[in-house]
Amino acid sequence: MRFGAVFGAALSFAAFTLAVSTSSEQDNGPEVIATAAFPETNAFNHVVNGEKNGLTITVENKSGKNVTLLSIAGSLLHPDSNVVLKNLTSQAYGIPLLDNVKLQIPYTFYSQFKPGDHRLNVWLEHKSDDGTYKVEAFDSIVTVVDPELSIFDLKLLSTYVMVAGILGSLVYLAYGTFVPQAKKTRAKKTSTAAVSAPVTVTATGSGGYQEEWIPEHHLRKSKSSKKQGALSGTSGDEFSGAETSGAEGKKRKGRK
Repeated sequence: MRFGAVFGAALSFAAFTLAVSTSSEQDNGPEVIATAAFPETNAFNHVVNGEKNGLTITVENKSGKNVTLLSIAGSLLHPDSNVVLKNLTSQAYGIPLLDNVKLQIPYTFYSQFKPGDHRLNVWLEHKSDDGTYKVEAFDSIVTVVDPELSIFDLKLLSTYVMVAGILGSLVYLAYGTFVPQAKKTRAKKTSTAAVSAPVTVTATGSGGYQEEWIPEHHLRKSKSSKKQGALSGTSGDEFSGAETSGAEGKKRKGRK
């Protein structure tokens, strides 16, 4: 009797264990293992604001079934209350996961959040014949930090140049609008006429003048006019003398 009771209890416990494992497998789906890690250059698990942060997801299918990786997503949570502060980028893949083959997949995301310690949770979704399931790949505390400032940062320098240009334009417009400007007086252009060199004429002792600077054709004309005037003057004197002599003769005859 005791042996039968013990044997029955053992069968019941085995059935219960098998049922629990079966229900657990049905809840979690096919056995897919996923892990995530930051690169070796980021040993302190820093998440930098405004920059691309990367994780390497390692996935292995140990279920012996056809499994397809659908997507990888994540979120930042409060470290104490586990309240979701921000959802990260969800990246779709749609690639098959081969049986017993490890696959490394890069996952990148951006952060714009208050610096401090936060909980980072990253998971992947996969699909099999039974349905769609979610597997957690990373769940740990990370530190959100601001990027380091550098005087050689081209982005920062370009930002400073743009801000300085905008401020300079505003100051110039305000100065031209509110500050009275002095009127500019245009100086009158004085045109200086070209003064020719004076021509000196030296008179000769006989009342004449030097003819070296007078063109030759003018001299010819003046000489010809002088000759004509001399001829006309002598003939006129002779004619006037004859007339006067004739008139005197008539007067003398009348007196006689």
